[in-house]
Amino acid sequence: MKIIVCGAGQVGWQIARHLSGEANEVTVVDNNPALVRRAADTLDVMGITGFASHPHVLEAAGAADADMLIAATHSDEVNMVTCQVAHSVFNVTRKIARLREQTYLEPQYATLFTRANMPIDVVISPEREVSRAALKRLMYSSTFDVEEFLDGRGQLLGLALDADCPVLNTPLRQLTELFSTLRATVVGVRRGKRLFAPEPMDQLFEGDAIYVFVELSDTARTLEIFGKPAPDLRRVVIVGAGNVGLSVAQLLEARPERIRMKMIERSRERAEAAADALERTIVLRGDGMDSDLLTEAEVARADAILVVTDDDKTNMLVPVRAKALGCPLSIALINDPSLVELARPLGIDAYINPRATTVSSILRHVRHGRVRSVYSIGENEAEVIEAQVLSTSPLSGQRVRDIDFPEGALLAGILRKAQFIRPMGETRLEDGDVVVIFTLSGDVAAVEHLLQVAVEYF
Repeated sequence: MKIIVCGAGQVGWQIARHLSGEANEVTVVDNNPALVRRAADTLDVMGITGFASHPHVLEAAGAADADMLIAATHSDEVNMVTCQVAHSVFNVTRKIARLREQTYLEPQYATLFTRANMPIDVVISPEREVSRAALKRLMYSSTFDVEEFLDGRGQLLGLALDADCPVLNTPLRQLTELFSTLRATVVGVRRGKRLFAPEPMDQLFEGDAIYVFVELSDTARTLEIFGKPAPDLRRVVIVGAGNVGLSVAQLLEARPERIRMKMIERSRERAEAAADALERTIVLRGDGMDSDLLTEAEVARADAILVVTDDDKTNMLVPVRAKALGCPLSIALINDPSLVELARPLGIDAYINPRATTVSSILRHVRHGRVRSVYSIGENEAEVIEAQVLSTSPLSGQRVRDIDFPEGALLAGILRKAQFIRPMGETRLEDGDVVVIFTLSGDVAAVEHLLQVAVEYF
C-alpha cells in the first residue's frame, strides 16, 4: 500500500517504522525539517517538509494515488483539516486521525466525523486508549501488561517472574502435561534485553518477563500457577486528575463492585472539575509527592496507586514513596520510553506507555486482508496479530505442526464458532477460524504472507 503518515513525532515515527518494514510505500510529512530528516535517514521512507493540511504539501507527498492517510500531528485541528483535504481534493480512500480533545468525541457530536461532514474513517483518542489500558492494569495489577483478543475471550498477560514462582526451572512441555486442562500458552520470554519465542524444552527463570496467552475464564488459575494471584481491588488512590485520571475514576465508579477511591491533584482548577464530575471519589488538592498528603489519602490501606500526571518523574517517584508508606501495588504512566527500564528497579509493578498504546490502536486499523487486531510489544520488538483464516490461506486445513511458522512466531489461540481452542500440534485450522499469533518484528512479513493479506480487501 501507499501510505502517508502526517507527523514525524514519537507516534508518527513509530507507525512509519512499522509500516515501512512491511513492503509498504510510506511518505512522512512534518513541518519540522529535523524530524523529517531523522525519519528519512533511519527508515525506508520518503520525507516531505511542510504543513500536512496544505494541499500542495499533500500533493508532493503523493496523495493523488495514496491508499491511506494517517494524521498524527500534535494538533487536532491540523489532523482534521488534513483528512478533509485528503478526501475532498485527492479522494484518499481511508483516513485515520489522532484527536486529543475529548469534546470532539462527546455523544452529541457523533455525526461530526461522517463522510458528509468531516470525512475521517477512524478517530483514535490517545486519552481514551490510555484510560482503558490503565483500567486493565488495575484490574490485573499483578501483571505488567494485559490486552484482550478474540472478542474478549482471550487475553495476553505480561508477568514478571519472582523467586517464589512455583514453576521456575520447569520445561514448558512439562507445564503443558502438568496442567493439561489449562488453556494458556507462554508465547514470549524476555530474558535480560532479549525477547524470544520459546521452544517446548525452554525453562523459565527468576527475573524473566513472560507473555502468556490465556482463555479468559482460566486467567485467575494462570495467575496462581505463575505466582501472581489477582488481588481483591477495593481501595485505589489516583494521582493526577487530567483526562486520563478522570476517565479511569469514572470507569471505576461505573463498575458494579464498589471501589473506594481518593484522587490527588495539584491544580486547583482540575481538582475542582474532578470533584464536580465524580460522584463517590474524594478529591484532595496538593502534590502527590507530599508524604503527609499520601498519608491523608490513606495510601497505606490502598490496594493500588495509579499515578498519571503529565510529568514522568512525578509518575515514577510517587510510587516509590507510596510503597515506602505501605501501598502494595503501583502503576505509573511513563511517556518517555527510555525511562521504562527504570520501572522495575524502582519497584513500579506495572507501567503504561501511551505511545505504544496509541501506535497499537492505529495499527489495528491499518493492516489489510483479514487481520482484525494488532498489539505492539516493546520498542517494535514483537506484535500479537489477530486474524481470520481465509479458505485460500496456507493455514486452512493444515495441522499446526505442519505449518511453516517462522522461528520467531507462535500460534497463541484459536476462536472457532465462539469456542476457544488452545492450539496443539494435532489441531487442524479451518476456514473462518480466528487465530492469534505472537511474532517477533522481523517475522511479521512472513506471518502476514501465511495469512494471505491482500490490498484488495479495501
